[in-house]
Order: sequence, then structure tokens, then C-alpha cells
Amino acid sequence: MSVSHSSRLNKLVREQYVRLPQDGLVQVTYVWIDGSGEGVRCKSRTLDKEPKSIEDVPEWNFDGSSTAQAEGSNSDMFLVPVRMFRDPFCLDPNKLVLCEVLKYNRKPAETNLRHTCKKVMDLVKDSHPWFGMEQEYTLLGINGHPYGWPDNGFPGPQGPYYCGVGADKVYGRDIVESHYKACLYAGVKICGTNAEVMPSQWEFQVGPCEGIEMGDHLWMARFILHRVCEDFGVVATLDPKPMTGNWNGAGCHTNYSTEEMRREGGLKHIEAAIEKLSKRHDYHICVYDPRGGRDNSRRLTGHHETSNIFEFSAGVANRGASIRIPRQVGQDGYGYFEDRRPAANCDPYAVTEAIMRTTVLNETGVETKDYTDH
Repeated sequence: MSVSHSSRLNKLVREQYVRLPQDGLVQVTYVWIDGSGEGVRCKSRTLDKEPKSIEDVPEWNFDGSSTAQAEGSNSDMFLVPVRMFRDPFCLDPNKLVLCEVLKYNRKPAETNLRHTCKKVMDLVKDSHPWFGMEQEYTLLGINGHPYGWPDNGFPGPQGPYYCGVGADKVYGRDIVESHYKACLYAGVKICGTNAEVMPSQWEFQVGPCEGIEMGDHLWMARFILHRVCEDFGVVATLDPKPMTGNWNGAGCHTNYSTEEMRREGGLKHIEAAIEKLSKRHDYHICVYDPRGGRDNSRRLTGHHETSNIFEFSAGVANRGASIRIPRQVGQDGYGYFEDRRPAANCDPYAVTEAIMRTTVLNETGVETKDYTDH
């Protein structure tokens, strides 16, 4: 089995150091999105007392030339703390802190999509948007081959793996359950997990979250996933189509509602929102993966429980549509709907912002409005 050298170190030795007293000092790990828009980075510092709120965590800086976010001649970038979590790796009272990245001139870095998302979410706060995102991912060995797959072949065809049980059906459940517990400990709003259709593919769900909280919690859940996988010596990839051929891709289905959709009679508001989305399909495809739709074009083929990337569609209980209205919502006449187009490696800030721009702020076309003056 292809696992990293570090995972073979004696973890019991580490435990004796983790348990040492800290004499009131606190280790704070700053987490941020790097220049790829997909990767996360982190570094730690000591504070002389436990921070009780995000305001108690000071700004910091890092070398942006080493994260594809700045040139070496002007490389200092600012880390601005935005949300704090408990640290499931170093344990209480230590913290994980999600940060926005600002450039030397205090303007947001190119991959800091939280900045505009926060402005939009503040504008639409009276609609009380709730989100729940379903993060699919694939476990790989350190050699890049799906974890648990035969070294020189393929497992049996899809069918027995989704929500499967048994050593011949699922690979890496220890990793999945460790991630789940770590998220619960941290305070991430994780709400479920399951094995997916392709072997070694899994999903966890985060939500319901309101507004900017959605992106914050999903990014921290991703960070924790990568850290847990590091301990086990494997890799979690968010590639939307990690294996070519007759294998499912990986998405980040986004469930969404506003307060009026959740009230009795809300179905008419759901249908109105879907109508707006139908007229802005190209814009959404462009922001639903980090490469303007190129990643999703490998996944959204109209096969393997996906819609066709070139066509917009919607339907009740239809997993081959762009937008799915759950059957229960259709029966109740209120609730939420699911946008099945976002890729697994999407930026949740970009996805949730786009949905609000289209369905609440009533933007049309491929251009977005600048709300800086609001």
C-alpha cells in the first residue's frame, strides 16, 4: 500500500509531547488559501493567553513568493483572522484560525474570494440564505493511484460501493471517521458523511450555514481533511474527475434556501430562483471551478449522475439535472433546492456569492456588479 514515510513514524512517541502542559500559553495555527485557489497553507505561533474571540487573534504575515501570491521583491502578505476553531490536533486550549489574505497594499489577494463574498452576504442578510455543501473527494496513495485499488488494474464496476460496508466495498473508513470526529471537536458544522459511488471516493456534508459561514466552515473542513490524511500517509484529492472512464466524478453539490423558500408556499420562490439561474448558466459554470469551467467539463458530461455542462436543466428528484428539487420539497411545497453543478474543487465563497448575485440581487449576464459603495 502506497503511504508516506511520515505516516510510518511512531505516533505513540508524539503523544507524550502532545500531553505536556503549556503553562497558560496557547498555540494558534493560522490557515489560509494559497495562490492556486485550491491548496491550503498553515503556520503556527504562540499567544500568551487563550483567545476568547477572533478579535483576540492578531494579524500576522507570510512570504507570498513561496505560495504563488507575490513576487520575491515585495513578498510580505497579511494574514487577517476571520474565524476561530478548536484545534483537534494539538487539542485545547490551542486554536485553528482561518484567515483572509491581503496584499502589501491591504487589497485582497487574487485568490481571496471571501472578500467580495462577505460584501454580498452582508447585502442580502435579510433574506437569511442557508447553505449546505456536499464535499466529495477521492483518497489516493502517495503514488497518485486511488487508495485500495489494485496496483496494476481496477476494482469491480460501480454498484456495491455507494454507502457500502465491508473490506471489499470501502477503503479508508478510518480516515473518514477520524476527519468527522476532528471536525466535530473543532466546531465545524459537519452534518454527515458517506462512501460514494466510485471506490475510494467519499463525501462529507457541511451545513446548514448562513451566509459567509458556509465558505468558512467548508474551507476549515478541507484543511482538517488534508491534515488527517497527512497523519495516515495518504492524499485527498478534490479533482472533479480523478479517474477517466466509467467512474463517477467528484462534485460539491450546493443546497440553498432563503427564508421565504423555507416558509409555507415557498416552492414558488424556489421556482423563481431556478428560472433566474436558468438564464445565467454560463456565468455559474465559469465560477463553479477554479479554471473557469475547464475542470468541470471533464465531469459534467451528462453521464455518471451529472448534467451536460452546455445545457441547463431542472427537475424533481432528478440527479441528472443541473438543479434538483428534492421530492419531499415538491410534496411539502417549501424547503430548498440543490445546485449539482459545482465541482469538488470549487471555492465555496465563489459558489455561494454567485447564487446570491443571481437569485437575490437579480444580476443577469456574465458581468458582475461592484457593490463597494454600498
